[in-house]
Amino acid sequence: MYRNLDLSAAGRIAILTLNRPEARNAMSAELMREMIACAAQIAPRGELDVVIVRGAGVCFSAGADLKDGSRWANQDMPLHERREIASLGYRMARAWEELPQITLAAIEGYAIGGGLALAAALDWRVVAKDAFVSLPEIALGIPLTWGTLPRLVNLVGPARAKRLAILCERIPAEQALAMGLVDYVCASGKALENARAVAKQVLELPQTSVRMSKETIHAYASIGAHAATHMSHDQIQVAAASEESRRARGAFLVRKKKR
Repeated sequence: MYRNLDLSAAGRIAILTLNRPEARNAMSAELMREMIACAAQIAPRGELDVVIVRGAGVCFSAGADLKDGSRWANQDMPLHERREIASLGYRMARAWEELPQITLAAIEGYAIGGGLALAAALDWRVVAKDAFVSLPEIALGIPLTWGTLPRLVNLVGPARAKRLAILCERIPAEQALAMGLVDYVCASGKALENARAVAKQVLELPQTSVRMSKETIHAYASIGAHAATHMSHDQIQVAAASEESRRARGAFLVRKKKR
């Protein structure tokens, strides 16, 4: 059904795998459209109470796919098409944030940029002790969008949100836990196993109360969040078209080839 995702279920727990290991699960426009469709498929399934998102291969996700021409070399497209593509990350993150099921990210290796943005939209993050997270967008000449900044402020507070977004630091798992950015740190290779253990705790609880509590917490935490980010898909187009942004992305791809 999906080219870039693998969805399976065992009992009341679903496992969604970002399945582009050859591209470090980078988020192309196609993958994000599939994620939006997958969320719509999962939401009404009352027999599912928990969804765990993981990445195939060595990492959770390397973030937005900088080689996706439909996102970065699209100046010949009509404006409405460019805006639709630019809005995909925001729509994806919001679709997963608003799922009625409890959602967890099982992170091995790293979650970078859009990968961390997706994880931040989920309820909890389980991270292997040798993994790291990073938000390199500003270093690439683009603002952090997808509705991620309000989520970061909720998780870690304004000062740390600025540090994460502006300084583009690589944050190891234990430091991310201390900051409040992630919720659990586990042994390497055990993120999915530990996420399943948390899921089983959820399954032992009355599910109507779980869902009502999640809805209420989200309603309180997201007051003003979507109003603050409603123009983010236009901001990223303006920034990405600038010369300094093109140079930054080009330099990054050159460095990546040399590794």
